[in-house]
Amino acid sequence: MNENALGVLLVALGYLSGSVPYGYLITRLATGADLRQVGSGNIGATNAARAGGKRLGVLVLSLDMLKAVVPVLAARSLLDGSATAENWATAVALAAFVGHLAPVWLGFRGGKGVATGLGVFLVLAPWAALAGAVAFALVYGATRISSLGSLGGTAVCCAGAFVACGTRSPVPWAGLAMALLVVFRHRANIARLLKGEEGKL
Repeated sequence: MNENALGVLLVALGYLSGSVPYGYLITRLATGADLRQVGSGNIGATNAARAGGKRLGVLVLSLDMLKAVVPVLAARSLLDGSATAENWATAVALAAFVGHLAPVWLGFRGGKGVATGLGVFLVLAPWAALAGAVAFALVYGATRISSLGSLGGTAVCCAGAFVACGTRSPVPWAGLAMALLVVFRHRANIARLLKGEEGKL
């Protein structure tokens, strides 16, 4: 298989990996509830924690990160030494992220992408991911508002990717695209934040 064909295959597998709705599946198995009918209706870790407790939320968070980590690591390994390895790894990362936002198994209605995006940057720009995680922890710790922490962490991670990788790398530009999608998926949360109506967790 030539490099381009392998790259396309890895992108497709990245999407399929990202589209596995772990929050929906695990909450269904653990509690019998349809996560789309609970709390915010989101299938991510925060809503899973609302439905089944903190441990369930942590499990979903970990799996939503891993579903990006695994395909990106696979792409890096299989394309190691190629001149376009970074481009393909970034494309696989984006595909996994989009898979989480628009999973084929749930009618293309998925999560908000924060945990999956963190998984992407744990591989592509670890220091940016760490900075984003710290920012999330600080904002969430101060406010107890998960969406505010997520938005703050996303902004810091995006900025950190530009610092860590430089503007010539595709990684920070992918990070910017993901950050904009995260903000878009949080538009209802942002409206509630502006009104002072966003709930605490």
